[in-house]
Amino acid sequence: MTIPNMITIMRFVLVPAVVLAMLQERWDWAFAGFLVAGISDGVDGFIARHFNQFSRLGAYLDPMADKLLLVSVFVVLGFSGELPLWLVVTMVSRDALIVCAVLLSTVMAHPVEMKPLLVSKANTAIQIVLAAVVLGELAFDIHLDPLRPALILLSGVLTVASAAAYLVAWLRHMSGYGEGSTPGT
Repeated sequence: MTIPNMITIMRFVLVPAVVLAMLQERWDWAFAGFLVAGISDGVDGFIARHFNQFSRLGAYLDPMADKLLLVSVFVVLGFSGELPLWLVVTMVSRDALIVCAVLLSTVMAHPVEMKPLLVSKANTAIQIVLAAVVLGELAFDIHLDPLRPALILLSGVLTVASAAAYLVAWLRHMSGYGEGSTPGT
C-alpha cells in the first residue's frame, strides 16, 4: 500500500461527506471537501511520479475516485436545480457507455486498452471547473454570470465530443471481431 493509494482511498471516503454536505445545503463544507479532493489528487500524483510510488492498483483507483466524486457532485447539483438535468444525463450516459463498452470487449475476450483522449481530458477539466464554480457560488453566495452558462455549454459539447471519440475508437477496435462466428467457437 503506497502513500498515493492511501490518499486516493481518502478521496473515496470524501465522496459521501461531500454529497451529504450538498444534500444538507452546507455548500461551504461541500466546496471545502471538493477542494481537498482536488488538491489530494494532485498531491498523490506528485508523490507517485517523484518518489516512484506508482502501483497498478493506484492506476485503477485514482481515476475511479475522481469519476465517483465528479459524477456524484453533478448528480446532486442536477437534482438540486443548480445544473441542467440534460447535462447530468449526458455526462452519466457517456460514462456508463464507456464502462459498458470496456466490459463488453473484455467479455468477448477482445479487451480494449483505455487511454484518455485529449478531448476527454479537456472534458474532465471543464467539468471540474464547472463543479468548483457552482459549489463556490453556492458556498460564498456569489454569481459568476456569464461564466456558469458558458461552462455548462462547453461541458455539454465536450461530453458529446468525448463520447463520440471513444465510440469511434471502440468501434474501430471491435470492427470485424467475432463477425460470422458464434460464441464459444
